[in-house]
Amino acid sequence: MKTIDPTVLAGYNAGIERDRLRTGMGLIEFERTKEILTEHLPKPPAVIYDIGGGYGEYAWWLASLGYEVHLFDLSETNIAMSRELAAEYPHTALASSMVCDARMIPRECKIADAILLMGPLYSITDYKERLLALKECYRLLKDDGILFSAAITPYGALIARITAYRASDSRKSFELDDPAVLAMMERALSDGCYENPERKLSAGLGSSHMHTAKALREELSAGGFKTLSVHGVMGGAWLAPNLHALMTTPDTKETLMKTVRLLDTHEEIIGLSGHLLAISKKG
Repeated sequence: MKTIDPTVLAGYNAGIERDRLRTGMGLIEFERTKEILTEHLPKPPAVIYDIGGGYGEYAWWLASLGYEVHLFDLSETNIAMSRELAAEYPHTALASSMVCDARMIPRECKIADAILLMGPLYSITDYKERLLALKECYRLLKDDGILFSAAITPYGALIARITAYRASDSRKSFELDDPAVLAMMERALSDGCYENPERKLSAGLGSSHMHTAKALREELSAGGFKTLSVHGVMGGAWLAPNLHALMTTPDTKETLMKTVRLLDTHEEIIGLSGHLLAISKKG
């Protein structure tokens, strides 16, 4: 099997995921994703596999609700960091946590009531390898199981650079002046391939795959799934100034979340959200 970009894996092993969902736009992603999961998951104590689940923000939250949660991630650091969350969830435990590849989970068939696939579809750049991850989910899910798949959009990546353009002295503020960066974004908009090996062209995200809502549905279908809905989990709220302050103040947080829900499944603008979440069943 082909691996993911070594720079991407090195970043995860350096701990870059720590607190990502606890600041800025991550707060929107976490809040809205939890709302969608709560709406669609079977009742506890259903069995949930969190595959590519980072250091377990969703896994621990779900375990605290009474689910039997198994966490799998390719990064040894993420699995080690997941143990630190135990202190935030007293009287709660994960059923298991393991370092392993999303394309090869050492568990029996038809065992999970639900699967969260929150990172592999953008971390795995090769189409055939992403299908292996989806087919592994298909194998692990019960016949009536439900799959939650996250993806990132090329539109969000470009808009983020537009909003940062010449706004500060940071490297990101000047990226649009680089023809190579514009060519990278043009390719991502064309076929989803975001080629940034070793982060040489752009800070932040290494080589990844980006999906439109249409492309995400098609890929899930090729993996054997029927998509029920695709959600833009950040809407346009991530563009708000002073985002962290707004999302940590109850009334302004709720106002922003209302705007996210309003745009959530509008096909014409769903790509504005940097992150998508698809809900699927076996086809």
